[in-house]
Amino acid sequence: MKKIIKINHKKNLTGIYNTLYRAFGPQHWWPGDTPFEIAVGAILTQNTNWGNVEKAINNIKKHKALHAKKLHEMPHKDLALLIKPAGYFNVKAKRLKHFLAFLANHYNGSIEQMKSEDAHQLRHQLLEVNGIGPETADSILLYALDKPVFVVDAYTKRVLSRHEIISEKATYHEIQDLFHNNLPQDIKLFNEYHALFVMVGKDYCKPKPKCEKCPLKKDFIKQYV
Repeated sequence: MKKIIKINHKKNLTGIYNTLYRAFGPQHWWPGDTPFEIAVGAILTQNTNWGNVEKAINNIKKHKALHAKKLHEMPHKDLALLIKPAGYFNVKAKRLKHFLAFLANHYNGSIEQMKSEDAHQLRHQLLEVNGIGPETADSILLYALDKPVFVVDAYTKRVLSRHEIISEKATYHEIQDLFHNNLPQDIKLFNEYHALFVMVGKDYCKPKPKCEKCPLKKDFIKQYV
């Protein structure tokens, strides 16, 4: 008779976090001097690595244009040129422009005004902005607006599915609910956890995994089998 194992999600998720934190330490995410810079970075980082995003943001800073009003009024072609290192620069310039228009029309161009809004309402509004999907919206909510929303990315899904905590077919919101329903609604915890998934995903849980040296391997064998 096949043994049925009931998964304790709270225990599993806490165990993963503690193991990764011991292995990698605090990550101090998200890189950025201001909430507005973080929001811009969340849009620019789509389909590229952070090094390229830093180059794009540094270009904007060199032109003293890292301000909602200045970027909103900047011609599309000029903005596209500044963010060229981030890749897909014409597409991302359009997405930034859509976000900047939203910020200007709803919050007078102020990220600080956005912070006072309810997280659920903000998420709904952000998802209506052309070019902003769940991961980008949640990155802005968590890192720029200090809302306790868990950010799910490809690394998160890969780690959890390989350890049979979720199905490979699990949706973004099903994975997010796993964290929201089993962990404290804590901004710092969600911040660190997402960053730690990125670390283990980049270094070990790659498309071709390096399981033997992964910090999760022994802890998973001890804790879950």
